Amino acid sequence: TRDLISTIWLSIVAGDILQRMVLKTRPYEQHSGDTDAVLEKGIDVLGKVLSTPGIKRGERATRLSAGVAKVRDLFHGVPARYVKGRPLVGLVGEIFCRLHTFSNDQVARRVERLGGECWISDVTEWVWYSNWYSHDFLIRNRGRLNLDFLTMKIKTTMQRRYEHRLLAPLAEDLRGYEEPHDVRDVLQLAKPYLPAEGSIGEMVLSCGKAIYLHGKGADGILDISPFTCMNGIICEAVYPAISAAHDELPIRVCYFDGVNTNLDRDLEIFLDLASAYQQRKRHHRVYP
Repeated sequence: TRDLISTIWLSIVAGDILQRMVLKTRPYEQHSGDTDAVLEKGIDVLGKVLSTPGIKRGERATRLSAGVAKVRDLFHGVPARYVKGRPLVGLVGEIFCRLHTFSNDQVARRVERLGGECWISDVTEWVWYSNWYSHDFLIRNRGRLNLDFLTMKIKTTMQRRYEHRLLAPLAEDLRGYEEPHDVRDVLQLAKPYLPAEGSIGEMVLSCGKAIYLHGKGADGILDISPFTCMNGIICEAVYPAISAAHDELPIRVCYFDGVNTNLDRDLEIFLDLASAYQQRKRHHRVYP
């Protein structure tokens, strides 16, 4: 059971790594489709390691780290012209809708076609948040002197160790694209607007991550949410205050309900705002 749980965690981290490499490569590819082709190869490389039976979790993590290095080299082989200046758009919001390309009508690809680059909040963010919530719940209700609290601490430590092992080959590639060191950093940023102790769900993560991405040099934030999503509605009420306090950073909520809308038109307007903000922003991007 422990090996299965660790393999699931390694799969989540590996999937997030592939997504991050795609997002930083695809906007700059010289031949459309090259990045997607490498993604398929990368899924195959890492999938074989994850599906190999009879491997202890430590050995699987070691092999997967080597696989990540191989996938990194595959992405390096994509003919690309990296130029500075593309607006960097952070995608936050409801976890499924922002990650499921069919549900969000391929919003990341649309942003790229219109001249932008995306930074999507990944799956591990939600896992770290769930760990924090369980940790906080145990302290408030049972204190620290119990087996469940110790188990949670050990699990979190092992998760962090495996994540660091898989990310190690990408230290230079992800320079400037670093995720927060600890989810509590995101929660602290959101605290003046939505304290995590009283606001449970993606809303607090979305607000905190928007502020974090502002500090990383993002030029705009898109909140991707399903229609009538409570988290999106609450965030929409809070974002004007966040924007006003952070150099009038452009922030827009996009709701998706399967009804055809002129999404490209809305994104084009948003990217015009992001480009204008880019000329006056105080926090500039760090490039790999």
